[in-house]
Amino acid sequence: MQGHDIEAERTEILKRYRNLLSVCKPNTTKQDKQLIRKAFNLALEAHKDMRRRTGEPYIYHPIAVASLSAGEIGLGTTSVVCALLHDVVEDTDYTLADIEGLFGEKVARIIDGLTKISGIFDNSNSSLQAENFRKMLLTLSDDVRVILIKLADRLHNMRTLDSMPRDKQLKIAYETAYLYAPLSNRLGLYAIKSELEDLAFKYTEPEIFNSIFQKLKDTEKERSKFINKFIFPLRKTLSEQGLKYKITGRAKSIHSIWEKMKKKEIPFEEVFDLFAIRIIIDSSHENEKADCWKVYSIITDFYRPNPDRLRDWISTPKANGYESLHTTVMSGMGKWVEVQIRSTRMDEIAEKGYAAHWKYKEVAAVESGLDDWLKKIRELLKSPDSNALDFLEDFKLNLFSDEIFVFTPKGDLKTLPIHSTALDFAYNIHSKVGENCIGAKVNLKLVPISYQLKSGDQIEIITSVKQKPKEEWLSSVVTAKAKSRIKDYLKDEKRKEAELGKVQLEEKLSQMNIELNNSILNKLMLYFNVKTPIDLYYDFSIGKIGVKELKSFSQEGEKSNWLNFLKPSFIFPKEKEESHKTLAEDLLEKYKQKKNTIVIGDSEEQQSYLLSPCCNPIPGDDVFGFITLNEGIKIHRTNCPNAINLMSRYAYRVVKAKWTSKESETFLSGIKMIGIDKVGIISSVTKIITKENNLNIRSIRFDSFDGTFEGIIMLYVNNTEHLNDLISKLKGVSGIQKVHRIDKED
Repeated sequence: MQGHDIEAERTEILKRYRNLLSVCKPNTTKQDKQLIRKAFNLALEAHKDMRRRTGEPYIYHPIAVASLSAGEIGLGTTSVVCALLHDVVEDTDYTLADIEGLFGEKVARIIDGLTKISGIFDNSNSSLQAENFRKMLLTLSDDVRVILIKLADRLHNMRTLDSMPRDKQLKIAYETAYLYAPLSNRLGLYAIKSELEDLAFKYTEPEIFNSIFQKLKDTEKERSKFINKFIFPLRKTLSEQGLKYKITGRAKSIHSIWEKMKKKEIPFEEVFDLFAIRIIIDSSHENEKADCWKVYSIITDFYRPNPDRLRDWISTPKANGYESLHTTVMSGMGKWVEVQIRSTRMDEIAEKGYAAHWKYKEVAAVESGLDDWLKKIRELLKSPDSNALDFLEDFKLNLFSDEIFVFTPKGDLKTLPIHSTALDFAYNIHSKVGENCIGAKVNLKLVPISYQLKSGDQIEIITSVKQKPKEEWLSSVVTAKAKSRIKDYLKDEKRKEAELGKVQLEEKLSQMNIELNNSILNKLMLYFNVKTPIDLYYDFSIGKIGVKELKSFSQEGEKSNWLNFLKPSFIFPKEKEESHKTLAEDLLEKYKQKKNTIVIGDSEEQQSYLLSPCCNPIPGDDVFGFITLNEGIKIHRTNCPNAINLMSRYAYRVVKAKWTSKESETFLSGIKMIGIDKVGIISSVTKIITKENNLNIRSIRFDSFDGTFEGIIMLYVNNTEHLNDLISKLKGVSGIQKVHRIDKED
């Protein structure tokens, strides 16, 4: 503890503890406070000699997690106690039995859940992140509070990420963007979801984040003036109508602004809905819908609405329980403004999500969306032998995606992920209905099982007992339930077929005087290039491997024992294909395989690598290495479109990478331009690139339509500074309105 002001730290700890008590629920009893104090004292004692990477006392972290759980998520005393103790069993000598003896079985069970998932993502050495995430979700079957406290834990870790080295910052940030932010959104914690996205963005794209942050700060006064002017006429009428309300105006998250800039390919200045105005009315549950529509009517009396931008989540709430009425109106200053209208109850659920549902549990409809979602998770988790990565993809695809609302023939409402098909709907009704589905009637019209559904469709499934799931069905479904059931069925069928194949294979080998033991089995798997014995038996059963192939295997074994241990591709190498590459492609291949321009790992060794074509990194880019199964180390930009998947799902295969200074070498990059089609514009562009900047162009494509043009140029540059200088010059060309870097040619 030497070098730290112990007394000052004690004062700060007590101050933070008192702040924790102040954010606990107003109805916290004396007994509750005593229990919280007891947990605080135990945590303080358990962590007394521990410090965080920042140098601060470790106890700051559990206090912060408890404060977030109580204040920003709205959890009660049990959760506060568990948050204070969430690292005690993991990091100290205290056991679960100790916790149960002091705080009871319920607290011990939640702590057990937190201990099991603790370090899953925080530990960068974890080699099976997908499987670990699956285990983490298993705790949802026991108590949702485990996940809610874990989200509070992740939020505090993200807020204090500055103290971590850059490579760990990136891994944790990508994991957060990939899983924790969407999970927060699905549990209805919108404020936490937005902050997690912004914090992840801050570390994955620091320059863009800081640029938007500064622009928001610079326009804050102007924005505040605009909001006040917009809401001034509304206040008077709302008060005259006898409505109790409050109006707030808040800027949208930096991450959501950037997503809009990317999607529409526009600069910050052209994003019209930088902020949203929220009108929250204090209304009883019986009157809240009518009052929300009354507010909508008042707003549209003053401002003209955009009919395409009305979102009614009051009549049909989102699956995470979110209820609100959104409209976009044209202000008197000629700018579009998004207005969100909701009741106090709706606002609390929108901000605090699942935790707020406990408060309103008497209203059955409020809970049904989330309860249904949790039920789906539990169904997904029931399949113990499903591939972890498949599970993770299915989980993200279905449970974090946008939704459509469809109806059964009797008029029952069903919620499905966007892009769901008639076959998805069939499996949603029942697994047996899905397995026997041969078609459907959508709005009384006959459609195939692959028909993509739209909101409002009414579906009747047509079945036949002769129908069975097929491999190609997997490409016709998007829901996790359908994929999981189809895969399970196909696995069962394959297993049955493999059992027959094993008997047949043993017979054939016996006729050739070969006994099917473990040694022969391994040699057969190597020779026929299959991963498992089941694959081998299955291939034999369906005729993919026959007697002829078995004889070849036997003859190879007789020629040389060592040949049995090599794959066919090594025994009979393929003839080298004749190259038909263009000069530019040949150059690109050589550039990709350059060595010594990047150093790999903590020791900064020089190793062979390939530059990944998905993002075409160039010197000056932040990069990382990814160990592939067949192509060695590939170098990606940290903001590569695939980075979030690679770092989240395969963090154990990510290695540090850093450019060395080799200015004489060039690397492939691309730029996209949009502007007014003028005579000579292509000539002006190519002159700047080839003559003024002395760069080689690999390909150039210009498309013109209705007086505008879009151009894509792939060219070779030395580094990001070189590229940015070129982009700056091109922006100065008359007629060009937008220029930006692209990862690869479309």
